[in-house]
Amino acid sequence: MVTGCGAKDAKQGESSSNDIVTLDWYINYSWFNTGWGSNVVSRAITEKTGVDINFITPQGNEVEKLNALIESGSLPDLITLGWWEPQVNEMIQKDMVYAINELADEYDPYFYQVCDKQAVSWYTQSDGNIYGYPCSSITPQDVENNERIGSNQTFLVRKDIYEAIGSPDMTTIEGFERAVKKAKEMFPQIDGKPLIPIGAHLFDDQGNVSFDQYIQNFLAVPYEKDGKLYDRNTDEEYIKWLKMFRRLNAEGYLSTDVFIDQRTQMEEKIAEGRYFCMLYQYTDMAAQQKILYSKNPNSVYIAVDGPKNENKDDHILPTNTASGWTVTMISKNCKHPDRAIQFIDYLISEEGQKMVYLGVEGITYDMIDDKPVIKPDVLKMLNTDRASYDLIYGADDAYWMLQDNVMQLKWEPDIISPTTQLEEWTYQYAKYTGQYDVILPADTEDAYIDGQLKALWADTLQQLILAESDEEFDRILEDYKTQRVELGFDSLQEKRYKYVVEAKKKLGIN
Repeated sequence: MVTGCGAKDAKQGESSSNDIVTLDWYINYSWFNTGWGSNVVSRAITEKTGVDINFITPQGNEVEKLNALIESGSLPDLITLGWWEPQVNEMIQKDMVYAINELADEYDPYFYQVCDKQAVSWYTQSDGNIYGYPCSSITPQDVENNERIGSNQTFLVRKDIYEAIGSPDMTTIEGFERAVKKAKEMFPQIDGKPLIPIGAHLFDDQGNVSFDQYIQNFLAVPYEKDGKLYDRNTDEEYIKWLKMFRRLNAEGYLSTDVFIDQRTQMEEKIAEGRYFCMLYQYTDMAAQQKILYSKNPNSVYIAVDGPKNENKDDHILPTNTASGWTVTMISKNCKHPDRAIQFIDYLISEEGQKMVYLGVEGITYDMIDDKPVIKPDVLKMLNTDRASYDLIYGADDAYWMLQDNVMQLKWEPDIISPTTQLEEWTYQYAKYTGQYDVILPADTEDAYIDGQLKALWADTLQQLILAESDEEFDRILEDYKTQRVELGFDSLQEKRYKYVVEAKKKLGIN
């Protein structure tokens, strides 16, 4: 069994043993439920690498589970978590994870042939080591050189309802309000259950990305002005839109579901088509979109232009960044670090990426005129029953933990799926804004202040939307401004901007 992506000699990536080893892989997302070993892709990867996988996911709160693993010193062999999570730095500082480059030097130099050099440079720490390898890492150069790199952020409307109310312009406050009210009036219920006029991501301890970052991006609110970070949360046009949501809530058009639902509940309601419109990551509802399509192709969600500023400027929707989405780390508890680095090297190689994206040639796809063509029965299942597809085939990035979206563009089949329109709609508005993704060093006063400020905003955002009048809204907003200054907002903004300047230099952004 050979690992390290088809290495040509035994010294590059050859397994130290022909025995299959099992690695425990912790995925820090309670919603991840794809198994290993039952489907075509995972069996093929195990055959190639000699590595079997036992996935571990939190049953409840992700933060509590991961903190418990760290506290008890019982980290599994591999750990995948969001790059922004404070536990990333904590595990590095506590010497709980291997330096990937040191494992590569000792066991599998093939890493240096297959790794993304810019991603490695971005993630290299001050000590010269890289401790986590990202998925979905995209650089400004990638965005510049590829027309098919989009954003996850979309404004979605249920196609049949939107068309029934006249396909209205929802880019203005007045048009948005009218459309929401008309949809509720004409379609009070969906299959006997109340229509939810507006859908959004969940409220958490930092706010709600739909009602803060996404709207700000749709409104093209700038990130900086006059050589300093811009205060996006109090932007004048953004505040006008927040006041509109306050009015809609006061008039009964924001369901209480929006404030309390977690992702599982949202997925159930999306699959039932109960939302009229949503500010949402289309990738987070792809499986539910396919369910809707299988029932009634006209009931799916489509992407349309959403809130715009008064100048009608184009949306600025962020692509993935050099940081990517998650990082995967190798725990020092790992009994087979040699096999772990070889396994990672296989997955990030061209052969591995083609496997996780397309599957196994002859089973999930055929090469016709040097282009991959997904087999019709496989494609039908992919577009209508994602759960069964993952169970049987497991391609199309079911194992997304080390995916390279840019590399996978070269194999993109010419197919139309229920999410094609959502993705392609974003191409025109996608921009690289990753230089503004600042994560302050963990266990510092700045990080503590940042946490307090985010918690204050999370509480304030809900209060603003739930306010009974514009006057109460204004009082809450002024209290927020006062409280954040007392917490050290102004000083922190200056420090954060220094990180932005450093990131620009590292990314080659003028």
